[in-house]
Amino acid sequence: MAKLDKAQRAAALRDLKGWSEDAKRDAIVKTFVFANFVEAFGFMTKAALTAERMDHHPEWSNVYKTVNVLLTTHDAGGLTMKDVELARAMDAAAS
Repeated sequence: MAKLDKAQRAAALRDLKGWSEDAKRDAIVKTFVFANFVEAFGFMTKAALTAERMDHHPEWSNVYKTVNVLLTTHDAGGLTMKDVELARAMDAAAS
């Protein structure tokens, strides 16, 4: 899968609410905050099942009700449409 060019990145970020670029990692990042740990863990479970189906796994961490996510495509060496698609799926899982 090809890395996104500058215009594709800008378009993707316009459509992804709350996501921002991490230029150092050629990635996108977002912090999800839930009402409590159970909701945060439920989100991670939904997102993990989707990520597994996509064969595309996030870098993430969870502390109590907060989940920090970084998406990049390691095989491509940076941001691809796989990351954008997983970001959309994670946003849907958080709703």
